[in-house]
Amino acid sequence: MSVKDKYQSVLSLGEQLEVKDGNVTVENGVLKIKGTAKTQYEKDILWDEIKKVGGEKPSDILANIIVEDNSVYHRHEVKSGESLSKIAKHYYGDPMKYKAIFEANTNILDNPDMIHPGQVLVIPNS
Repeated sequence: MSVKDKYQSVLSLGEQLEVKDGNVTVENGVLKIKGTAKTQYEKDILWDEIKKVGGEKPSDILANIIVEDNSVYHRHEVKSGESLSKIAKHYYGDPMKYKAIFEANTNILDNPDMIHPGQVLVIPNS
């Protein structure tokens, strides 16, 4: 199996996330990837996938992923059935951090219990 085949799930995720300026090369059995993710969250999930495939400190891949927008952790479009606590659990692992999301979105939210599908919420850096 080639190193490129080994990390195909990472490359596919990069395409799915629409990583910009992507470049993939193989040199001496090492996969070199670079590109620009929209947010830190997207960079984090790319690194999670790299570690899932190659372990904590893979020696057969070098990734240079930069972030386009460091002002937020992510921007999340609300889907039906979601709440701020569910969204907080997804991004931070802690549903009680819903308050931070609410505070970052008071320009569009009046009540933390009233969010609507289609709204795009700022997920602040933790």
